[in-house]
Amino acid sequence: MGNTMKAIADAFTRVLEAVMVLCLAVMLVMVFGNVVLRLFFNTGIDLSEEIPRFAFVWMTFIGAIVGMRRRAHLGVDIVVQLLPALGRRVCWGISQAVMLVCCIVIVYGTYLQHDIIEGNASPVAQLSMLWVFGVSYLTGTAIAIICASNLLRLFAGKVADDELIDVHEEGMADAQEAQREMEAHPLNEGAKR
Repeated sequence: MGNTMKAIADAFTRVLEAVMVLCLAVMLVMVFGNVVLRLFFNTGIDLSEEIPRFAFVWMTFIGAIVGMRRRAHLGVDIVVQLLPALGRRVCWGISQAVMLVCCIVIVYGTYLQHDIIEGNASPVAQLSMLWVFGVSYLTGTAIAIICASNLLRLFAGKVADDELIDVHEEGMADAQEAQREMEAHPLNEGAKR
């Protein structure tokens, strides 16, 4: 069951990454095309002002889901590193619970504003603004599922100690791996003596 859920989550993450790439491509093509049209032909496409902005909103919100799934968000761990393992678990659980509550508020707030957002249309494309801001339903729900899953794993005792600190220095994993290899290498045994 656990492997199936992980496979589904991995596939969903890959789909989200593909959507992010698509959003980036749309932004690049439309903005660059509009610049070329304005520079060389003294004209432009009105949609190229609006659609890249909407794609940027989607890319940002979807990127938050992917970042949460990969534990890649920024954080401050100066206090948490000083705590014993139990303190780290408590802090991690509190942070997951707070994020879960925030996600519920985001989804509920979007639900409360649903009719207003749906009734507003974008100035140029005349798209319902729900196509823009409705992504918060997806983001709030997906991150809430991740946080709830993390809390369940925490209560079941299945959270590894290295997960309790989400902040990792850039390149630190490579340095730690190199250090483990050096310590395991037999030539270093003679140098230590």
